[in-house]
Amino acid sequence: MPDEVVEVRTTVAARDDADRLAQGLVAARLAACVHVAGPVTSHYHWKGTLERAEEWQCHVKTTRARWPDVARFLREHHPYELPEIVMLPLAGSEEYLDWVRDEVAGRGDQESRGQDRTT
Repeated sequence: MPDEVVEVRTTVAARDDADRLAQGLVAARLAACVHVAGPVTSHYHWKGTLERAEEWQCHVKTTRARWPDVARFLREHHPYELPEIVMLPLAGSEEYLDWVRDEVAGRGDQESRGQDRTT
């Protein structure tokens, strides 16, 4: 279903990078909102070495139809050689899911619905 609401996740090493990605995605209407959380600690193998890194998580709210564009944006703007770019389906209140759909479709207008804050 193309207008199914999904969450795309990625991590970056710096808060500034997370904020830059978030602002770019929302400004381009690829995402209704992006939650930035962190720092978190990641453990992984990279090029034969066990690594431990402090990272910031980006939780991108968008639709399945926009998923390819979000993934492309992240690949083009992400500072990592091999970024985490994963997509998960979301369930939630219909009002919130409709807001996400409206925002990425360019139909968002919070004032007309009397909402102060949605994310």
